[in-house]
Amino acid sequence: MITLQPIGIAYNERDNIQDDNWGIVDSKIVIDRTIPEEALAGIEHFSHLEIIYYFHKVKEENIEVGARHPRNNLELPKVGIFAQRGKNRPNRLGLTTVRLLKREGRELYVQRLDCLNETPILDIKPVMEEFLPKESIKQPEWTRDIMERYWE
Repeated sequence: MITLQPIGIAYNERDNIQDDNWGIVDSKIVIDRTIPEEALAGIEHFSHLEIIYYFHKVKEENIEVGARHPRNNLELPKVGIFAQRGKNRPNRLGLTTVRLLKREGRELYVQRLDCLNETPILDIKPVMEEFLPKESIKQPEWTRDIMERYWE
């Protein structure tokens, strides 16, 4: 058994699950009082962060462990849950790279965090070029189609 405690909560204007238009969402991540503020020391020197969060509104009965059509679109190929970034994952974990706008004490203001209001934040890591892929990214064409309006 693995037990995780949220390190903070994300707040934004998005209360309902939507597949697109995440580029207009700004969020505030408030770090929990059980975490010392010094845990954020120096984070403002990074332009981007990786946010690991918990899909807290995904119901147990909606969890997918096999293959499915992304976005339940039968025109898309049926692929395994680990070959897509859907929310109905076995452990309900989300991972997004965000732009850090500013830090104010225990609060981080970020852009493009694709989670709902009051989402539990599990971890934060700074983005460093050395961890990014050095080779070209390969992905199926259907992924480009479904992502066309995701960040609008």
